[in-house]
Amino acid sequence: MQKDFDKWNEIKKNTNSLEKPKKFYFHEREIWWCSLGVNIGYEQDGKNENFERPVLILKKFNRDIAVIVPLTSVIKNNLYHHKLKTSGSFVILSQIRLISAKRLLRKIENISENEFKDIAFKIKEFLP
Repeated sequence: MQKDFDKWNEIKKNTNSLEKPKKFYFHEREIWWCSLGVNIGYEQDGKNENFERPVLILKKFNRDIAVIVPLTSVIKNNLYHHKLKTSGSFVILSQIRLISAKRLLRKIENISENEFKDIAFKIKEFLP
C-alpha cells in the first residue's frame, strides 16, 4: 500500500502553524481525535483527510504537550492491547508517544479512573 507522505506533509505544515485558542483544554483519561499523520513501517497511521485516529491522553505535561496511545477497532487480545469497556476499541499500549496539543482535533469521551489505572499498570509492566 502506497502512503501519501506528500499530502500529510502539507497538513503537517498547516497544523504546525496553528495557534490554539487559550480555552483549548485537554486532560488525562480523555479520548480525542488526533491528527497522527502518515508514519513509517508499523507505526500507527491516521486515517481520512486529516490523517486522524482516536487517542487516549495518558499524561499531560502542560497545555502544549501530552503522552498518548492510539486506539484501533482491530481486535487484538495480547499483552500490548487493552479493550476499552465503553466503546470496545482497543488501546495500542505499545504505540505510546509524545505529541503536541496542536495535533488534537476534538474530544470524544472520558474513560473511568479504574480503567485508566488498569491501562497505566499494563504499560508499566512492559516498560523497562
